[in-house]
Amino acid sequence: MTSEEAARELLREFPVVDGHNDLPWALREQVRYDLDARDVAADQSAHLHTDIPRLRAGGVGAQYWSVYVRTDSPDPVAATLEQIDCVGQLLARYPQDLRPALTAADMEAARREGRIASLMGAEGGHSIANSLGALRGLYGLGVRYMTLTHNDNVDWADSATDEPKAGGLTAFGREVVREMNRLGMLVDLSHVAATTMRDALDASSAPVIFSHSSARAVCDHPRNIPDDVLERLAAGGGIAMVTFVPKFVLQAAVDWTAAADENMRAHGFHHLDTTAEAMKVHRAFEERQPRPVATVSTVADHLDHMREVAGIDHLGIGGDYDGTAFTPDGLDDVSGYPNLLAELLDRGWSKADLAKLTWKNAVRVLDAAEDVARGLQATRSPSNATIESLDAPAG
Repeated sequence: MTSEEAARELLREFPVVDGHNDLPWALREQVRYDLDARDVAADQSAHLHTDIPRLRAGGVGAQYWSVYVRTDSPDPVAATLEQIDCVGQLLARYPQDLRPALTAADMEAARREGRIASLMGAEGGHSIANSLGALRGLYGLGVRYMTLTHNDNVDWADSATDEPKAGGLTAFGREVVREMNRLGMLVDLSHVAATTMRDALDASSAPVIFSHSSARAVCDHPRNIPDDVLERLAAGGGIAMVTFVPKFVLQAAVDWTAAADENMRAHGFHHLDTTAEAMKVHRAFEERQPRPVATVSTVADHLDHMREVAGIDHLGIGGDYDGTAFTPDGLDDVSGYPNLLAELLDRGWSKADLAKLTWKNAVRVLDAAEDVARGLQATRSPSNATIESLDAPAG
């Protein structure tokens, strides 16, 4: 049996839980949620990284759909609700393949049924507009993790890719973490500054996650996880879900991306814009300066290092498909996960190791967050604190 055959066999029993996929945002940007125009029951490889046939081919058994909205959205709460509604439309349209999931038990039920457990994660604390009531509202609608920031700071937390302002988490930021713990919503530290990572680890009584981040010691990008944070993550029972984005996993791509982002801004586009016009500008830049190419091996290097620092029980996968313009060779879309597992098998990872990476660790962490929440809900009422009351200047 080849490594790829062994990988596919394993995925039939322990499929991938992917921590982050931006399909809802791609559907918003490309067709304004017109699912007839982007029927993901059919091959959409001309437009998307994700469709149901390729999810099946890749051995995906659970997906956290990102309900991301831009930080400059004039009404981020309403825009997030539209993203949540998009996931609901997908679930209603494809019930034979996608199963709603709110709990670890739901994920296991989906696995038994042969359907893809569909969970949601909100990408950025701007989605709650400084309101703990809005946070509870998102949880009530099915959101099971929130990334504390996206690329820009929020009023109560510093981002990895913005100028420091809060110095990590403010008092209100710590209250957000505590309320997430009480709800059973996973605290996601992808995108946040290292100071915010450490403050959140201090504040959280439940395991935390990185839904789509890699190792900073392997690729020195501020979006990645320092080793001391990986160690603390493991001590708290959390998981780091390695991402595939070339500009986060390959140092040469970090430098190339800085130049490409500046080129986008010079042409009047946001650097995350994936519209046809923006991609035309991106492709022209790439013709002039060919981008460095990440590979399956590049991603495996991160996993090897993260395993050494955090241990096999604290790793997962978060590809960031449809949220990035470029992907590694061999991990071109959601059908590529078997290639990564085959590479890891060739490096000596056991099938038991891979079962933890793909399925068991992610399910365990959500179950642990639910358990913490049950204890907290028995002793703590919902917080009605405001950012004004907790972060008001002294005097």
